[in-house]
Order: sequence, then C-alpha cells, then structure tokens
Amino acid sequence: MLQVRIHGRGGQGVVTAAQMLSIAAFQQGRHAQAFPSFGSERTGAPVVAFCRIGEREIRLREPIVEPDVLIVQDATLLHQVDVFQGLKPAGYVLINSKRSFDALGLGDIAARYRHERLCTVPATEIALKHLGRPLPNAVLLGGFAALASGAGGVTLAAVANAIDDRFSGTVAAANKAAAAEAHDYVLREMQELAHGAHDAAD
Repeated sequence: MLQVRIHGRGGQGVVTAAQMLSIAAFQQGRHAQAFPSFGSERTGAPVVAFCRIGEREIRLREPIVEPDVLIVQDATLLHQVDVFQGLKPAGYVLINSKRSFDALGLGDIAARYRHERLCTVPATEIALKHLGRPLPNAVLLGGFAALASGAGGVTLAAVANAIDDRFSGTVAAANKAAAAEAHDYVLREMQELAHGAHDAAD
C-alpha cells in the first residue's frame, strides 16, 4: 500500500488534490481513500490531507504518520511545520518550488534520503502559465505521477481522467496541460539526479 501525505495551506486545493489522487487510483482499478485532517481550514492556515492507494480493500482510517510520499504544496511550510515527520527511509518527496533542496535549506534532509526521489517542481508558475491562477494541486499530481511511477503510484493518463472527473471544458484542459508539463519536468529532474548520483559513485 502506498501512503501519501499532502501538506499545503487553506485555499490551495490540498483536499481536492487528495481526492483527485484517489480518483486516479480508482481509474486504474486500485483501491484508494482520501481524507483531510481536521482543524482550522481558513485560507492560509496549514492543511494536511491523506491518500492511501492499494491493491486490496483499505481498512485503515487513521491519519498517515509514516508516509511513503510527501507532497508539499507550499514551500513556506518547510520551516514552520515538520512536514518530513515519519517519512519512510525510501520515501519520495515532491515540493512546489523553483529552488533545489539545498537552496531551500534542506541539505540535511537530502542527505538522509535517496536523491533521485527528492524533487522540486515550480508548480505555482506552471499553474499561472496554464490556468492564470496560482493553484498547484493538479500540477503536483502530474509531478507525482512521474516521481512515484515505480512505487505503485498513478499514471499521467489516470491523473488526466481524474481532472476530467473534477473539472470540465477549458478548466479541465488547462489543468491537464499543466499536469503534463509538471510530469515532464519531474521526469527530467529525476534523470538528472540519477545521473548525478551515478557520476558521484564513479
């Protein structure tokens, strides 16, 4: 079972992202559940949502404390909330930022995990380009499809189907284009990180 924890702020579509991720998993014939943490949901307040994806019925209902994947929709949370708490040693991390882990002051985190599984993507900028609004949730799901493709995640096609389930018309088309751009961006970043790790080993 793949356990995903999504961190963001109220108004960024954190809960919607978890719901769309679960729909994408259903599209692939998997079992999934999505739910938010309960607490303040005012605009700008930290929000957490969870998604579990599995091959069998999922009976767990409690919050995810040891995620396989972290998606951080707002990089300003990185030094305000312990978003990395409980992340499994072989975990994946996707952060909405134009900056690298080192530039974000996360060099100590990067040293503890596998470099090729730690990615940043400028999701807000991609969203503004395609949607005209700073809504990074669907964009990050496209990035997630690339990042965790080998870990029981979802495909870009399934993400596109989930976007169609949630939106329609030009809004759906813009979100799908943004997700596809993020998917390609993360694929390139993962390849560069893997090559860097290989070169360092040599």
